[in-house]
Amino acid sequence: MWPFCRKGPSGFSSSSTAEEVTQGIDGTGLTAIITGASSGIGTETTRVLALRGVHVIMAVRNMAAGRDVKEAIVKEIPTAKVDAMELDLSSFSSIRKFASDFKSSNLPLNILINNAGVMATPFMLSKDNIELQFATNHLGHFLLTNLLLETMKKTSKQSEKEGRIVNVSSMAHRFPYSEGIRFDKINDKLGYSSIAAYGQSKLANVLHANELSRRLKEENVNITANSLHPGAILTNLFRFSGIIDGIYCIIFQKKKRGILSLLSYLLRQVLLMEFIFELCYSRLPITIY
Repeated sequence: MWPFCRKGPSGFSSSSTAEEVTQGIDGTGLTAIITGASSGIGTETTRVLALRGVHVIMAVRNMAAGRDVKEAIVKEIPTAKVDAMELDLSSFSSIRKFASDFKSSNLPLNILINNAGVMATPFMLSKDNIELQFATNHLGHFLLTNLLLETMKKTSKQSEKEGRIVNVSSMAHRFPYSEGIRFDKINDKLGYSSIAAYGQSKLANVLHANELSRRLKEENVNITANSLHPGAILTNLFRFSGIIDGIYCIIFQKKKRGILSLLSYLLRQVLLMEFIFELCYSRLPITIY
């Protein structure tokens, strides 16, 4: 049993499953995009949202893996509405094509879950010559959100339903470089730390959600933007890290816990502005740099 399973004000805890949190909720008529949906928590989130009637667009880099996930979900849930579309968040051209293709479908967009990411990679540059973690985890999602925002505004206005944007961050946002986000040294290989670089990309996720939330509120737009910490969960995110070989294997959560309890809040009226959600609790993020 996950040892830190005390219940939050919601009545749920880190040991709660998404099925428990979303029990009795009908998401029919909602459309969601989930990045990184072909593995780990993205896959499980796709499954549970589809179970509750949400039409889920899986934004995936590996289309073969995406098709396999879709097939498995539809086999389990024959009524599921799931589609896979190609998206490489380390490539601006891929992001622009994805957004263009989605808008051409004329589908509404109620929910955007910016979940995909890489962690603790050796120093390398993206296809646009930007440090890979910052490019993928922050800039890719920043661009994607901007390109889809008008569609979300239109959907929220026409449907009179609150739109939801969630950046899947991490408590690692507390541990970037000592100076915070090194805007003038993003591509500086000298002094590069894979862990600090990950932390700065996750801090950028939090700051992005906070500022976007402020602007949406200022514009009186019926869309919320939040960031969350999924908890320690063993997924493919750790493929560049040796951490999984240690004792952490014992205490890490399963995919069906933690983040799913939080992502399920997408279907509940409890999201707050400028909070980072952690294990069914809302916490203020660290001081903004």
